[in-house]
Amino acid sequence: MQQEVKKIISNIFKYAISIAIGGGLFYFLYTNVDMEQMRSVLKENVNYLWFVPVVVVSIFSHIFRACRWRLQLRAIGVDAPLSALVNSIFGTYAVNLIFPRLGEVWRTGYIANRQKASFTAVLGSMVADRLSDTVTVLLLTVFTFFIARGAFMSFLDTYPQVKDGLWNLMVSPWLWCGVALCVAAIVWLFTSKTQNTIIVKVKLMVANLWEGFSAIGRMDGKWRFLGYTVLIWGCYFLQLYIATFAFSFTDDIGLKATLVLFVLSSIGMGIPTNGGLGSWHIAIIFGLSIYGVGRFDPANFDPQASAFAMLVWGVQTALLIVLGIYSFVYMAIDRRRIKSGRVVVRTSGSGMKL
Repeated sequence: MQQEVKKIISNIFKYAISIAIGGGLFYFLYTNVDMEQMRSVLKENVNYLWFVPVVVVSIFSHIFRACRWRLQLRAIGVDAPLSALVNSIFGTYAVNLIFPRLGEVWRTGYIANRQKASFTAVLGSMVADRLSDTVTVLLLTVFTFFIARGAFMSFLDTYPQVKDGLWNLMVSPWLWCGVALCVAAIVWLFTSKTQNTIIVKVKLMVANLWEGFSAIGRMDGKWRFLGYTVLIWGCYFLQLYIATFAFSFTDDIGLKATLVLFVLSSIGMGIPTNGGLGSWHIAIIFGLSIYGVGRFDPANFDPQASAFAMLVWGVQTALLIVLGIYSFVYMAIDRRRIKSGRVVVRTSGSGMKL
């Protein structure tokens, strides 16, 4: 009982931190912007019809993600129907709006339970899914910095304190000592405490995670996996690019500038806040300032850039809420159909459910 209480308190504390970070950033941002000017921008400088294709492209990005995950799951013997996978993706992002990063665990549990499969193996496929996204962001970041380094360097010259701060972080001995100590501690634990119950459980979990992750290397359709990855991230980029045409001050910003915004916003989404609350906005405002849409001033954020960030994020968030409601209704109906025998679930061929 005491352990259960500790676990509940730990989860509450963990998610409270995420909500506090996101809410704090959001509050900081929109208490340092002229709200009257921002409302004027939203009223006079926006063509809202452009958000129709933005929504359509966004939905397709989720469908392509479900198609890609299906390839990974089939490689470990989990043959879930595409409709269930699509709705699990819809639900994932809706859950993440409330509990950052919990959505991935939730969709793993939903599919593993529905298909009577190993939770950790399915989790491994999900981790591989997310790791491929991380690799994609890193590649895009390097590529974007290469083609737009002039704009970045010009910005850093304008704000030398930012450049100095980044440099000081990279050369800090404390940073590298901390990394070295963490690596040494992990190696020591796994080599000298081989009989420890917790270490044994962790090794078993890692083995099952690896089973899901390694499926990428042996699955059928590796080129389709790569193709779906391009389609997913192509949709992410396209929806932001289309959104730039909705605003009179960004309709001619161009592909290169949009790519910079896209990469910065993707990095911003890496901060564990509710759906990128606050962190996504600041990343976008920062990126727009590089290309002359206002000046990046934390004491007085530009109303045009702030309006852009607020509206684009708001449309995406509203869509995720609607899709989330739809997915939860679908799952309730799906469970009833399975219980009644009208839907036959093909169980996993990967072995015993863990």
